[in-house]
Amino acid sequence: MLTHISVRGAREHNLKDVSVDIPRDTLTVITGLSGSGKSSLAFDTIYAEGQRRYVESLSAYARQFLELMQKPDVDHIEGLSPAISIEQKTTSRNPRSTVATVTEIYDYMRLLWARVGIPYSPATGLPIAAQTVSQMVDRVMALPEGTRLYLLAPVVRGRKGEYKKELLEWQKAGFTRVRIDGEIYEIDEAPAIDKKLKHDIEVVVDRLVVGPDMATRLAESFEAALKLAEGLAYVDLVDTTVAALSAPLPLAGGAGGGAVKEARQSFSGDMPSPNPSREREGSLGGAMKGAGIPANRIVFSEKFACPVSGFTIAEIEPRLFSFNAPQGACPACDGLGEKLLFDEDLVVPNHALSIKKGAVVPWAKSNPPSPYYMQVLGSLAREFGFSLDTPWEDLPGEVKLIILHGTGGKPVTLTFIDGKKSYDVKKPFEGVIGNLNRRMLSTESAWMREELAKYQSSAACEVCGGARLKPEALAVKIGMRDISSVTRLSVVDALAWFESVPADLTDQQRAIAERILKEILERLGFLNNVGLDYLNLDRTSGTLSGGESQRIRLASQIGSGLSGVLYVLDEPSIGLHQRDNDMLLKTLRRLRDLGNTVLVVEHDEDAIRTADYVIDMGPGAGVHGGAIVAQGTFEEVLANPNSITADYLSGRREVAVPTTRRKGNGKKLTVHNATANNLKGVTASLPLGTFTCITGVSGSGKSSFTIDTLYASAARALNGARVLAGKHDKITGLQYLDKVIDIDQSPIGRTPRSNPATYTGAFTQIRDWFAGLPEAQARGYKPGRFSFNVKGGRCEACQGDGLLKIEMHFLPDVYVTCDVCHGARYNRETLEVKFKGKSIADVLDMTVEDAVEFFKAVPPIRDKMAMLAEVGLGYVKVGQQATTLSGGEAQRVKLAKELSRRATGQTLYILDEPTTGLHFEDVRKLLEVLHQLVEQGNTVVVIEHNLDVIKTADWVLDLGPEGGVKGGEIVAQGTPEVVAKAAGSFTGKYLAPLLSRPGATVA
Repeated sequence: MLTHISVRGAREHNLKDVSVDIPRDTLTVITGLSGSGKSSLAFDTIYAEGQRRYVESLSAYARQFLELMQKPDVDHIEGLSPAISIEQKTTSRNPRSTVATVTEIYDYMRLLWARVGIPYSPATGLPIAAQTVSQMVDRVMALPEGTRLYLLAPVVRGRKGEYKKELLEWQKAGFTRVRIDGEIYEIDEAPAIDKKLKHDIEVVVDRLVVGPDMATRLAESFEAALKLAEGLAYVDLVDTTVAALSAPLPLAGGAGGGAVKEARQSFSGDMPSPNPSREREGSLGGAMKGAGIPANRIVFSEKFACPVSGFTIAEIEPRLFSFNAPQGACPACDGLGEKLLFDEDLVVPNHALSIKKGAVVPWAKSNPPSPYYMQVLGSLAREFGFSLDTPWEDLPGEVKLIILHGTGGKPVTLTFIDGKKSYDVKKPFEGVIGNLNRRMLSTESAWMREELAKYQSSAACEVCGGARLKPEALAVKIGMRDISSVTRLSVVDALAWFESVPADLTDQQRAIAERILKEILERLGFLNNVGLDYLNLDRTSGTLSGGESQRIRLASQIGSGLSGVLYVLDEPSIGLHQRDNDMLLKTLRRLRDLGNTVLVVEHDEDAIRTADYVIDMGPGAGVHGGAIVAQGTFEEVLANPNSITADYLSGRREVAVPTTRRKGNGKKLTVHNATANNLKGVTASLPLGTFTCITGVSGSGKSSFTIDTLYASAARALNGARVLAGKHDKITGLQYLDKVIDIDQSPIGRTPRSNPATYTGAFTQIRDWFAGLPEAQARGYKPGRFSFNVKGGRCEACQGDGLLKIEMHFLPDVYVTCDVCHGARYNRETLEVKFKGKSIADVLDMTVEDAVEFFKAVPPIRDKMAMLAEVGLGYVKVGQQATTLSGGEAQRVKLAKELSRRATGQTLYILDEPTTGLHFEDVRKLLEVLHQLVEQGNTVVVIEHNLDVIKTADWVLDLGPEGGVKGGEIVAQGTPEVVAKAAGSFTGKYLAPLLSRPGATVA
């Protein structure tokens, strides 16, 4: 029996002939410095080989799409299982992809609503059911014996006409009586009907007295009535009582009134006309009364149809509840739940500007500048008595409305100047937003649509209200809740609701729903157990962080219940508070206990301590890494003196707690009454000139406060950005800042052409340097010759990519190395120009660390490379494709670019979890850089869970206490020491031991 995954001679990327035995069916953590080779071993070698072998087992047809996958550079690997990779990449940017769809919860929900959901009439609020004739008979037979009734076919409901021809046809068919607008007549004595008025006409099919032997006659009469009235029948009771009507109406699939003896019952004499005005008491009666149904009437339908409004549902199938299928999607928004509309706040982003100074941005910045718009606005100013020099915020509300939305068809005099000639035009003014709408609909230019889209924002669809579904789907309910309202619940609330569902079901429905509910509850339980209890089921995948999307996929894998699989995970603890780490680790152990091998690339201390086996890579990064420094159990690694990881875990090294906390420059930045997403009126002040941490459990509102509100508002005010800010009253203190910079983890580029050198601007200087070399000048080469983006010096086979993109149709695109330039990107002539024996392709293939030394005599290039090295990216290659950089690496490239600019001392830097993907030692280096920014007078605000970062902060704002609807409040604020003492702060609870620990010097 295989006990280990044996890797021999792994040389992928920077791995130096690594050989290792990883125990199977264990939780193994691979750790080490950033760039030390962790991902190269876990993903590029072990996972890639496992996946490749799986692909080889497929048919030749399937392999034709996958055969371009390369074999990793390794001698051999034994003991491999089929491999599944769960990486940090966001699941999908598709707005149709939600938490519920990704986890398959929504598929089971659709099945549940289709099988046990009950449709309700929007008009009456009463259940509507498809009933068989037998059920109808059973319902009537359940009435007290002796009850007298009319069986009617509602042939005309609220329609105009004379109906002479129809009355004759009904008489020929053998019917003798009709009821017209509540009065019964013999057909041949029916009065003339006014064709200008709406009428209700019912054919009297039968008159009966409830008795034990009338079932057969009743069934025949029902069939005649249903045929006549297209599936509808009324039973109107004579001299009814409330008790007679109290028996429940049978619903689709429900039981009838018991065994029925077939017999006929006739009676002599005339029955009094049914009284349509008599009403039934209670809530049901109230609904019927409001809908216009007489109190003594029972309505039967063999279709899912409301007898009052005519609302019908053709069939109740799972596809009816799919917003990705035409059968279920709201026709107005095509199932997206929202529409793009021109937003007033984007059209007029800065309310302090006057119209003359460009308050109305689309008209002020038209390209080319148009005098027409200013002449229109000038005419409006004369017509309505306002000044174009008045700030927008001081204009009357009525004037703003006219400028944005027009005069509503009322003509106004518009004066235009053509050269020296002036002329007037009297016509309605369409408004700025009306103008933008018209241009968006009429233009065929993709560029123009893109420009106009900058002034649009998403708003809930006015037809479905964001529910995404047709009214027919929303009419079907379980426990009085439609499927859309349940997807708007958080995971923890949905868990509680689905657990309560069986209590609302009949025995038959419970039997149908049992297995479906089991699957839904299991998946919700998994999401809850990996710390995602705060996520709403309808949250779109594109808004999830890398850590959240990774944990969702992890929950899905546990739900699949596979065993004998190799799972490779990339830092699943990202974005997770220490409090929730235990749940994640419990989940990983469960995956292992199912009989799987779990391989985790991780820096988290708790994960390393929990692992069955630890592999520490190093000793350095890039070319200095690629070797195994320590391996074994946690205790064995801890005892290894060569491991930097062990140094930090044992306390031999430590990120030191500052001896003093900065007070700042005495000024504050205050957000007033922030209510974006789950924030509950948060008002918080952040001292300027300090290092501030925004903390709290996952989903507590950190990003809503920092990114959606603080950054968005500051960017609008300071940078002139056209972004929408989360709801808040105001932000004070922005006058003390000159700009705001958000350094997030989004990619620095989405194609292989983008790399750290191009992003930081170093590549322009490198090209200039090569163009200035004697060899290049002798050949007449300009800087463009050394660009892989334009013709001339690049390899034309791959057009300078170094890779060929192979479109895989139904699979992600695959990139393979160009077989002409072998990845060098340039043609042979360009590569002949060398500096210190290196071509430009060699420079792009260098690590940043090597480039610092190589260009030490060229300050502009050296300084940019040195800044990349300073933020811990010395191991990254100068020309490394942006598509291969992790989120944390991309964030640090952006940070290096900002650091290389001249500091003003009045900049607000906002970073979202900058420690993502960083080892303890890398965190220490990053903190030095961030604190250096603060020392220059700038303000740094970071969203962070890492305790080493939090303990070095000058100010901490802790949000919570929980995630989702239970969060969004300030739990504690102040120095780390103050937060550590706060009773309700989870962050403080974990922070306190670190602050009380004796300081250790950094080696």
